[in-house]
Amino acid sequence: IDGNQRRSHLFIMESIFALIFLCVTGTHVNCSPGPLEDVVIDRYDIPRVCPREVQTGDFVRYHYNGTFTDGKKFDSSHERGAPFSGQVGLGRLITGLDRGVQGMCVNERRKVTVPPHLAYGSIGAGDVIPADTVLVFDVVLLDIWNTEDKVQTRTLSKPESCKRLVEATDFIRYHYNGTLLNDVPFDSSHSRNGTYDTYVGMGYLIKGMDEGLIGMCVGETRTIIIPPFLAYEEKGYGTVIPSQATLVFEVLMIDLFNPKDDIAVVVKEVPKTCTRKTVVGDYIRYHYNGTFQDGSGFDTSYQRNSTYNTYIGMGYVIQGMDKALQGLCIGEKRRVILPPHMAYGEKGTGDIIPGSAVLVFDIHVIDFHNPKDLIEIKVTSKPEKCNLTSEVDDLIQYRYNCSLMDGTLLYSSDHYEKAPITTLGANKVIEGLDEGLRGMCVGEKRVVIVPPHLGHGENGAKGVPSSAVLHFELELLDLQKGVPDGYMFVWLGDSPDPLFPAMDLNKDLSVPLEEFTAFINIQVAEGTGRLRPGMDAGGIIKDMFNNQDRNRDGKIVAEELKLKVEEDSDKARHEEL
Repeated sequence: IDGNQRRSHLFIMESIFALIFLCVTGTHVNCSPGPLEDVVIDRYDIPRVCPREVQTGDFVRYHYNGTFTDGKKFDSSHERGAPFSGQVGLGRLITGLDRGVQGMCVNERRKVTVPPHLAYGSIGAGDVIPADTVLVFDVVLLDIWNTEDKVQTRTLSKPESCKRLVEATDFIRYHYNGTLLNDVPFDSSHSRNGTYDTYVGMGYLIKGMDEGLIGMCVGETRTIIIPPFLAYEEKGYGTVIPSQATLVFEVLMIDLFNPKDDIAVVVKEVPKTCTRKTVVGDYIRYHYNGTFQDGSGFDTSYQRNSTYNTYIGMGYVIQGMDKALQGLCIGEKRRVILPPHMAYGEKGTGDIIPGSAVLVFDIHVIDFHNPKDLIEIKVTSKPEKCNLTSEVDDLIQYRYNCSLMDGTLLYSSDHYEKAPITTLGANKVIEGLDEGLRGMCVGEKRVVIVPPHLGHGENGAKGVPSSAVLHFELELLDLQKGVPDGYMFVWLGDSPDPLFPAMDLNKDLSVPLEEFTAFINIQVAEGTGRLRPGMDAGGIIKDMFNNQDRNRDGKIVAEELKLKVEEDSDKARHEEL
């Protein structure tokens, strides 16, 4: 070919290429200059995002309508309800379609016009496609994958703190939305309102999901793209997942644990002084917030404004909590994480806690005690001279502040105009306080810890919670020595013997009320006798006189005086008054 012929040939080829280009790009030209040399592609619907294009060797799945140039349909995968699947560029498709789908994106729609020599040529295809026929395919790409593909993961969101990652043999709970590669949904745990719960890396999941979940944090959201050969392969899954389908999962990790896990404890706050820690058998009162690992709450004692009260290590609470409550100080705050096998197991509980849920408790210990506890006394201040101390039957006046062990003030004598007065041992105050007030000097100060069984018990009292340990700050203000229960007057030593002559001050052989009163007051003043404190002395003396004035004539004579005799170390004592 000489130079002029070569230039003429190149001009013709360039013109044909330009015409084909104009047809593909939709420019208005007359697109029927003669027989087609190659496929003509019209990309009339292209997705905005196209992360991957079809290349030679890829496997594709697409729907199509096949028509002649006059619009008459000769085939349709839509009508069969089954898309076409095959490999590109290896001669398994007609050559025109092999070329026509190159460079396609998932969800792209294009019209591919195939000349006869790239379709069924001069032979045609039976009675369906005549010889030398131009074919038009309207194609929408549904899926694309390659045997070299791997599981793809992309993190959409992740917590700032991630202390633990999913590993093989872990048990996890997660939510997911499952779609095909063309965004058609096939399943969602959200629609069932329940997580998917399973072991990882032990063959309970499709291979790609087993791989894609590794390394996730609780609270992380991740997209996992799984090629068909790591999913449901040629079989698909029922009517929802077709054969050779790439699967896309958007996963939210809810929970994570391992069957070998023990409870995990994070100490948040410990009081400066901790003289005692909880042990098995103790009874504890504590507040808590209960959440799942994703932070969503399921229960809180604060909302009920009431502590949770229970024995420790005796099976009254779930196993993990029984263990977590040991070794705590009053006032301590800690976070405990309980795996399901130490909580509510696979079944969960009601509609509140799902099966196989890891539970997180933030605990604040209010107080604890043991049913065998006695009161605790700590003297904080005491006078140098202390010759007289309080005991049963004494009349005392005292100041107090009563608080819970967390410092919450319940009541105080400072709230009243006058400090309280009580007789010790007379069941006028709670048992533990009565005991704590004994043995004190006037001016002494002490702290007394009263366990609930010596306080207000399981029922509590107005302003006092059930089973509360009480903290008393006490100060003894006044002390009057008392007399035994049932007596109005006692001798502090041996009584006069004989008694009547001692009572008969004027020696007229009769003792009227005035003389009797003078006699008793002399005994009290000289310290040989004591009246019951806290009562009207005149009234007590009058009652004593009336008890002995048996004929009610206003005077006591020797014959009326009856003696009570009490054996005391083989020595008789006069207890008649």
